Amino acid sequence: MNKVILSGNLARDPEVRYTQSGKAVATFAIAVSRWKRPGENQPTADFFNVVVWDKKAEFCSKYLTKGSRILLEGRLQSRSYEAQDGSKRNVIEVIADEIEFAGAKRQQDNDSGYSNSNARNSDSSYDGSDMNDHGIDKSGDEIDIPF
Repeated sequence: MNKVILSGNLARDPEVRYTQSGKAVATFAIAVSRWKRPGENQPTADFFNVVVWDKKAEFCSKYLTKGSRILLEGRLQSRSYEAQDGSKRNVIEVIADEIEFAGAKRQQDNDSGYSNSNARNSDSSYDGSDMNDHGIDKSGDEIDIPF
């Protein structure tokens, strides 16, 4: 079985390219925290290269940025290529099948980069009065969610 589940933060913004047939492919790296060993003072992280295809690639390009916290599920894939200097390189990548937001909505004016404000109303005094007891919009309008 070849299955990978990772939770971490994007180490760089996604880069989207298109194949000759028009398929979108996004690449980015994800930093995943590693448990500290007893006696270690510095937290450590492992970095994994991620590849996403088609609509999910376009989604990543539009909604994810460096620092975004995500959950992903996919598989490992190895490939080889010849570098510009002529040497053969082997790469292991995570091919993501599913990606979910794991952090709060990112805001530019917040120094920490994260906020607990409601995605529909960024006013910090938002009281939820337009939602019923189950968190559903009272107007009955569908909420446009980007995922």
